[in-house]
Amino acid sequence: MGAADIVPGVSGGTMAFITGIYDRLLGSIRAFDLHCLRLLSRGRIARAWRHVDGGFLLALLLGIFTSVLSLARLVSWLLEEYPVPLWAFFFGLILASALVLLRQVTCWTPARALCLLLGLLVAAGIALSPVVALAPGLPGIFIAGFIAICAMILPGISGSFILILLGMYGPVLNAVKNLDLEVMAVFALGAGLGLICFSRILHWLLHHYHVATMALLTGFLFGSLLVVWPWKHALDWVLGSDGALRPVQQIPVWPWNFAGESLLLTCVVLMSIGFALVWLIDRRWGDG
Repeated sequence: MGAADIVPGVSGGTMAFITGIYDRLLGSIRAFDLHCLRLLSRGRIARAWRHVDGGFLLALLLGIFTSVLSLARLVSWLLEEYPVPLWAFFFGLILASALVLLRQVTCWTPARALCLLLGLLVAAGIALSPVVALAPGLPGIFIAGFIAICAMILPGISGSFILILLGMYGPVLNAVKNLDLEVMAVFALGAGLGLICFSRILHWLLHHYHVATMALLTGFLFGSLLVVWPWKHALDWVLGSDGALRPVQQIPVWPWNFAGESLLLTCVVLMSIGFALVWLIDRRWGDG
């Protein structure tokens, strides 16, 4: 999840789905409730820890932190120097993940098919959207945090990509870089509130309308393939924190219409490796 969240366009929620911890993650986040606060106020730390599945969250956060520390430079370098092969690898990962999830949608009905189509259209719409800049200031930072964290726990929708679309990727990155505690605190407040609210909605949907929700989330994954398609043409650009222009609104093109070197054979091999990796994980640790 840490490695995925480094790349604008790849969701940490997707990796949680691939590894089969998504439902447990939502349940753990949802457990930060009034009962948890009551336990903490009475000094029952151990019971509060068990209530929120603290061991699982600690292991997950340590894994994310370790991944960010160890892979951030590598992934950033690959994204800068070899973006097309890297996107090809992620494309294979996400395509296989979507097909694995598709198997969990049983007894297809028109409503479930509609959920799949809705998820696909929403993710595709986000992938092809132009930048819609929020108003500058702390209210905009709060809203950006609230929306981005909701996207971050959805498979197929990248929180960092949402920040780019909202025009807040640069300001948030600069705030972290310059240790602007006020901006960071407001962003964290919005993200925390969004995480608590949205995780409850998703958890409720998964427990009451599991198959339909799985169809919706699978649609998100299929729609996100437009984001990670290796060969894209930029329509709009945004100024990065380093002063360099970076593409933000892009449309997929065929390899033979790509402006740069397509590296078709390399990409096909990396897609296959990513695809095979997910199927191996699913066969070893998955439900089927």
